[in-house]
This record gives sequence, structure tokens and C-alpha cells, in this order.
Amino acid sequence: MARTETTTDARRALLGRLIDHAPLFPPASLPPDEALAEDRRFRSGPYGWLVNRFVVPASKLPEVTGEPLPLSVVLDSGALPPPDDRIEAVEAPPALDPDVLVDAAAEIYVEVQPADAIRLDQLAALGLRAKVRCGGERVPRPGALAEFIWACRRRGLAFKATAGLHHPVRSDDEHGFLNLLAAAIFGDEADALEEEDAAAFRLTEHEFAWRDRTAGPEEIARVRTELFVGFGSCSAQEPVDALLALDVLPSGA
Repeated sequence: MARTETTTDARRALLGRLIDHAPLFPPASLPPDEALAEDRRFRSGPYGWLVNRFVVPASKLPEVTGEPLPLSVVLDSGALPPPDDRIEAVEAPPALDPDVLVDAAAEIYVEVQPADAIRLDQLAALGLRAKVRCGGERVPRPGALAEFIWACRRRGLAFKATAGLHHPVRSDDEHGFLNLLAAAIFGDEADALEEEDAAAFRLTEHEFAWRDRTAGPEEIARVRTELFVGFGSCSAQEPVDALLALDVLPSGA
């Protein structure tokens, strides 16, 4: 199961285990030995608490044998992975029938198009989770992503995001992960996703703030558990460096 951070520090509640580390995937596309070495390096450093699972394609699962890592397995071959105690989550492509995924892992994410209400209904009925792509060839507009977050909130459907979220704050038509966090925590989804002023966000030990909206550690932790659980990134270091540049993370914390 996913590890959780403390609910007494807003910084840990907001950012703890936020990143599913995916260095095997583009644009990093590291060979397995280098990807695992990079993951070990980051987890052993001062910001290792931001990383949750190591993301691996099902086809490369044999290449991470023996590594004591919590895994999220992307079903790139169409087949479910063999039993493995390290597998905490499974991520399925849009074309795979969600019915075959029930009980495949503790957490099951199915990629959906943001406006696919029928599929969202199906996932909610099955007790599965959604996965939304925020970058790559087709980047959803803020309005479409806002509707997706609202739809998940209304259904009680947890989701993760992937692709294009290396930056904390939206810029140059790229989504920011602080924007997604604000949209999930405060509502006002469209406005939060369109925010491009980094100074509009503030994070302290006691609260996360976006403009005049604030939330404490307990509320943040609830939303991180029930709605926006995290995002996949081929780099864990790049988001951290960006947070440090914004003075959101205390140096060496």
C-alpha cells in the first residue's frame, strides 16, 4: 500500500510521496541499471520523501528483479504482471477492459480521456482509479482538465496524472503540479489550473495557500488520499529543483 506522510506539516502533507518515479520512460528513457541507480540516489537524499513508487513497464519487470522497491507497473504488453509482493499499483492503457483489472493490485489506474464520463462512471463503479495525461502529443486545455478533476471529485474517484508535469506552476501552455494540487484542494478548478503567477502559491509548515485560499495539513492529506494522489515523472530531481528555485522547499529539508 502507499506510504503516507505526516498530517502535521503542510509541506509533507502536500508533497510527500507525490512523485511516482519513472526514469525508464521518455524523455529520460534510462537503461534499467541507470534508472535504478538514479532512483536509489534520489531516495537516499534529503528529498527522498517526495518519491512514492518506481514505475516500470510490465515488459521490463524481470529487469528489476531483486530490487526492494515499491512498484507501479504499466501494462504495456496487454497482460497482467505475475504475482510480486513489490507491486502496489497497476496502470492500464485506455483500450484495456477495466473489468479484467479488478483485484490486479491494491491500486488500479486506468488512463482516460478527460471528457470520458462513461469510462469515469465505470471506474467508479468498479472501485478503480483514473489516470490523466497532462503532456505529450495531446495536452488537455485547462478547461478540459478542470472538468476532469470536477468529475472525479463528484464521483469520489481518485486519480493520478502523468506526462508534462516537471514544473510546479503553469507556463508556456504546460501544466504545473502546484496548479493541479490547488485545483484539487480548493476547487475553482479552471482558475487554479490557469494560474501562472508563482507568487500566488505559498507553502509553509502550517498551510498551503493559493491567492486568498488556504488549507491546513489535515485537509491537504485528505485530498491527497481521496482525490489527487500524485503524478508520474521521468525525473524526480527536476521538480525538486524547481520547487527550490521558488523557495517552496526549505534547503536540505
